[in-house]
Amino acid sequence: MPYVNIKITREGVTAEQKTRLIEGATQLLVDVLGKNPKTTFVVIDEVDTDNWGIAGEPVTVIRARAKASSGG
Repeated sequence: MPYVNIKITREGVTAEQKTRLIEGATQLLVDVLGKNPKTTFVVIDEVDTDNWGIAGEPVTVIRARAKASSGG
């Protein structure tokens, strides 16, 4: 009974994209490990960028700085 937890930042991922992630993760376990898709669980957690940090900074700050430096 595989359990896959996908964590992504909350930045406008569509329902279709989430469906594709669920389908893809499930199929990967079927193809590689021969797991039954009917007993494979995939959970997607969306995390606010204020709550996700890289190199000591919140992603919100990193994204804002990148946007400012690109002129957008």
